[in-house]
Amino acid sequence: MFAVNTDGTDFTNLHSFTTLSNPPQSGTNSDGGAPRAGLILSGNTLYGAAVIGGSSGNGTVFSLSLPQPPQLTILASGANVIVTWPTNAAGFALQSAPASTGNFTNLPGATSPYTNAISGAQQFFRLISN
Repeated sequence: MFAVNTDGTDFTNLHSFTTLSNPPQSGTNSDGGAPRAGLILSGNTLYGAAVIGGSSGNGTVFSLSLPQPPQLTILASGANVIVTWPTNAAGFALQSAPASTGNFTNLPGATSPYTNAISGAQQFFRLISN
């Protein structure tokens, strides 16, 4: 299972189903195989159905917890803002944009804490999964 933006960018592997014991049309495994139909998002969990695999080999319902971006903290400090996030939050990139609905761009090499000079224009920040 993967995620990708509607413009085809930011391909991310979310889950690889385990190998079936007797592929390709049947077999058992712990999490299913050959997912079908739509997925349902509830909170931070995706639910779906697989037509093969599972404990009986006849398919299963599966759930997949999505990674949550770490929470950003933004504080004013003199003529700067300091953006921080948990330093153990690997796999996320800091981005900024002039509007919350604007085109966000990566801030290459940004690490926590990140210091940004306050300018006349407003700036929005977010973390996204790499």
